[in-house]
Amino acid sequence: MKKIKVSLISLLSVFLLLVLSACGNQASEPSDDSNEAGSNNGAGDSVEFNIGFQSIPNVEILTKSLGLIEENLEGMDVTVKWHHFDTGIDVNTAVASGSIDAGLVGTPMAAGGIAQELPYNVVWIHDVLGDNEALVVKEDSDIQSLEDLVGKEIAVTFGSTPHYMLLNALKLNNIDESSITILDMQPQDMFAAWEGNLIDGGYVWQPVLGEMLNSGGEMILASGDLADEGLITAEVVVANTDFIEKHPEIMEKYIAAFDEGVEFYRTSPEEAYQTVADELEIPVGDATETMDQLIWLNASEQADEEYLGGDMADVLKDTADFLVDQESISTAPDLEAFEMGIDPQFVNSIAK
Repeated sequence: MKKIKVSLISLLSVFLLLVLSACGNQASEPSDDSNEAGSNNGAGDSVEFNIGFQSIPNVEILTKSLGLIEENLEGMDVTVKWHHFDTGIDVNTAVASGSIDAGLVGTPMAAGGIAQELPYNVVWIHDVLGDNEALVVKEDSDIQSLEDLVGKEIAVTFGSTPHYMLLNALKLNNIDESSITILDMQPQDMFAAWEGNLIDGGYVWQPVLGEMLNSGGEMILASGDLADEGLITAEVVVANTDFIEKHPEIMEKYIAAFDEGVEFYRTSPEEAYQTVADELEIPVGDATETMDQLIWLNASEQADEEYLGGDMADVLKDTADFLVDQESISTAPDLEAFEMGIDPQFVNSIAK
């Protein structure tokens, strides 16, 4: 069967076309919980702050549900509008086109975006990924290891962190990716294909990961398993550089809210689990499992040399180089471009 293959470069080209054409379209509709954050920012101008989010049980959803961003922006003439997206590809498109001001993407999308000179910076790390993203196969299948994937049909969302991890895992185990039919699917489409026995497995994140495991699935590889090989993936916030320049005070309060969300999770975990479960309408056990599989970092930790203070640029550079090897993007710039693509000013300020 012919392998379905889509490259990031074509997707990122679309992003740039959107920018050039000043297209205002985006991949999702605003959620129903847009909020007025305050009355006056002192500048006399009302600001609409558009935030892209995904349905992932992490600090973004926790902070959203607790209303911490709106709370932090009280006293300023800012209207917060939340927009739901299914994937980082959609968020990349929306940030690049100016449809939203900030949103969540995985490190492969951030690396590809910086390589393509999209107008954004990485300003926060929502989480470092562990066992919350995994490769799941049918329990009654003959697949027990990565080598058993040869000749099988495996679904993944192209351009996502699971896609990056899957291809790296195959490479580390000397498995030719062309020997596997790798299908590009969105998470919910993947679950439908799983239920219809149209695929042998899928590499995906929560909550679909939990749905597949609860529907006769068995995990054979998790993203956390590859950390010892130096493969680190994370979910980060990218923010439009023009918005950062014009509204640094809004951005700092936005990032400070996530720092408060991390503290809430650490000090009140049971309440945090229930809050996220209610927001996503998933069992509290699923929320608990996923949230505890993530590495949660506060602003002080992110300002450290290991993360936004230094090493994250190396992670993004290595990721971009891998994307070039996979012919997903044409070229990757020098390390300096990725250092310039990270803006740690807000975590540094909050850490102080």
